[in-house]
Amino acid sequence: MLVLTSCKVKSKIREHVTKSYPNIRFQFCPNIDEAESYLPEAEVLITYGEDLTNKHIEQAKQLKWIMVISAGLDQMPFEAIEEKGILVTNARGIHSIPMAEYAIAMLLQVCRQSKQLIAHEQQHIWDRKVQMTEISGKTMLVLGTGAIGQEAARLGKAFRMKTIGISKSGKRTPHFDEVGTSKDILSYLPEADFVIGVLPSTPETYKWIGKEHFETMKEDAVFLNMGRGTTVDEEALLQALQQKKIHHAVLDVFEQEPLDGDHPFWDMDNVTVTPHLSGISPQYQPRAFDIFKDNLNTYIKGETDFINIVDPKRGY
Repeated sequence: MLVLTSCKVKSKIREHVTKSYPNIRFQFCPNIDEAESYLPEAEVLITYGEDLTNKHIEQAKQLKWIMVISAGLDQMPFEAIEEKGILVTNARGIHSIPMAEYAIAMLLQVCRQSKQLIAHEQQHIWDRKVQMTEISGKTMLVLGTGAIGQEAARLGKAFRMKTIGISKSGKRTPHFDEVGTSKDILSYLPEADFVIGVLPSTPETYKWIGKEHFETMKEDAVFLNMGRGTTVDEEALLQALQQKKIHHAVLDVFEQEPLDGDHPFWDMDNVTVTPHLSGISPQYQPRAFDIFKDNLNTYIKGETDFINIVDPKRGY
């Protein structure tokens, strides 16, 4: 069996998996270009998912399983994958800790006026009139109640927040006081102090958050998006911010990345821009490979109870 990678893997992880599975051949390639020559004989492929095309799936004659060591799957060639009956699993859930910490950090940054304080520090300005607010006791509305949304809600409870989740099913989920369906969102928005977007990129979520939603939010609401940029109508958000319909937006993801250097978001006082790094953590690859090893053991045994199976039809 050949297990092939098309992404850089840390040396400690390479050494560990090689020693743990001496009967399996591993070929570690840092990118898809170097991996291409090995694709025809690869039975298992480990990838970040953004590098695969229909051509690669066609080349991979022996491929039975793709392990995507990320959660985002919006660039995967799912039609070709489904046609060949290839199993796809991903690393869903490993982002929950860093992304939830990012959310809390950014909410604190806004409420405790960190941008203003740092600017004052750099200019040697002593101003004790900078207005501070608290995040404790507020209401957090999370759009998406998966692992990331649940962890954000769990941390929110440490600040005694009321936590409300929005999901497709509206199913009761840990750490949320209430969960509604996507049809209920407009009834919940008026009470939310913080609106956190962690939605995946699918046809159903494309520009789902738009003008009506921003007009329904409180004027002092903070909108934070760390899901996918395509889920937000950026023009509607820009207008809402310019017209002071909402207090602040924290944006880690955008429809086009990197964000154009001339985009108005960069220079707006009521916007915080970060370069799609909310999920970055030194523990990222170790956690992803823990899932891979569990699934590899299942694969070797010929069993089917894999972790994080992806449905090619739905794309998640």
